[in-house]
Amino acid sequence: SSQLSSLPLQILLYVNGVYYIFYFLATLAMIIYKSQVFSYPDDFLAPDLAVLFLMAILEMPRLYLGFKGNLTEAEAPLGLSLGLTVGSVGLCVYLLLWQTYVLRADVVLNAVLLAAYGLESGLKVMAIATFVS
Repeated sequence: SSQLSSLPLQILLYVNGVYYIFYFLATLAMIIYKSQVFSYPDDFLAPDLAVLFLMAILEMPRLYLGFKGNLTEAEAPLGLSLGLTVGSVGLCVYLLLWQTYVLRADVVLNAVLLAAYGLESGLKVMAIATFVS
């Protein structure tokens, strides 16, 4: 029998997992920095932190389902991971556009993450198409 799982997708999922740890820590450090240096309104600090932590919580099952779906060549977990990716993209766009203060470093970090999400989503769709056919 032939192997249908995608090696590029597996590598990208691993790299995204490592990058997300860096992304989370850097974004958290920048939020702390912005709250100390700028006049950060207290009622806006909590939502920005909540979005970041919600994104971290969403990232774990997204990556797990992506790994599992690709390695077991099952389209259902990969499809669920793709759905969670849509949610992660929405939260990333929030942190890119609607966060209280957006620094250049925020733009760079979020742009890299969005590019990785886009590439990963394309590879997931191709893997699902391969598994189904």
